[in-house]
Amino acid sequence: MNLRETADRVSKPVWIGLGFALLGGVASLDYITGVELSFSLFYLLPIALISWAISERLGLVFAILSSCVWILVDLWSGDSNRAANLFAYMWNATARLGFFLLPVFMIRLNRAMEHEKTLARTDFLTGALNARFFHEMAQMEINRSFRYKRHFTLAFIDVDNFKNINDTFGHTEGDTVLRTIATKIKSHLRKTDIVARVGGDEFVVLLPETDAQTAPIAISNMQRALLKEMAENGWAVTFSIGVLTLTSPRLSVDEMLGRADQLMYVVKNGGKNNIHHASYPEETIAIKLDL
Repeated sequence: MNLRETADRVSKPVWIGLGFALLGGVASLDYITGVELSFSLFYLLPIALISWAISERLGLVFAILSSCVWILVDLWSGDSNRAANLFAYMWNATARLGFFLLPVFMIRLNRAMEHEKTLARTDFLTGALNARFFHEMAQMEINRSFRYKRHFTLAFIDVDNFKNINDTFGHTEGDTVLRTIATKIKSHLRKTDIVARVGGDEFVVLLPETDAQTAPIAISNMQRALLKEMAENGWAVTFSIGVLTLTSPRLSVDEMLGRADQLMYVVKNGGKNNIHHASYPEETIAIKLDL
């Protein structure tokens, strides 16, 4: 579990309570030490915490609150010289507020960059990986499998009769079908498996550490789950799937996809709604399933 997931598991009131407690602790130390020692840097802690754990908007509120607390602590500490020159005092307070806003803007910038990075590697409609990023991930898996002598499997999935959905119900319904398919595939497989949309109604699934014995079982179970989901929603689509297990990763990503695509077309030409499996460089194994 990463830090973001940990933050999401903690309720907002708890984070806000921690923010206030941290702000109160910093203000207390600032008051005790007096004007000789500056605690401005430590006021950033509750601001950064709230901005990261909850939102930048609430972080902005904490920045303003911290600035007000700093002013009060300064006045109570007995700094009469600064209090006497009101203009200079307010100028410095405004500058301090700008300093307090730095973590808010930095976290906002970081989240914007992360969002752009996510958009660059995912399909905007389904949330699955896009074809470009899948190529990168697949090449990494080829390299890893070559180094550690591990098998992996690639499944090429084509949605049968998807055009009928668009023609009958419209493209909005078709988009819903594609999103549902992507969600169902991801929920049925392991977290280490990779799901990508590589065409209008075409998906690929990469299964690390999956050999020729377990691959047909995993893909068959996934297909049955997909068919059940489609039937429950009244969508008359099925799935033609080509499955390629690589026992020696000597192919490029494009060659690997091309072979899996050919296996999928074996199913298409044979009546659709089935799975055809092969191992490379071993001989082809046809898997005929009663669905």
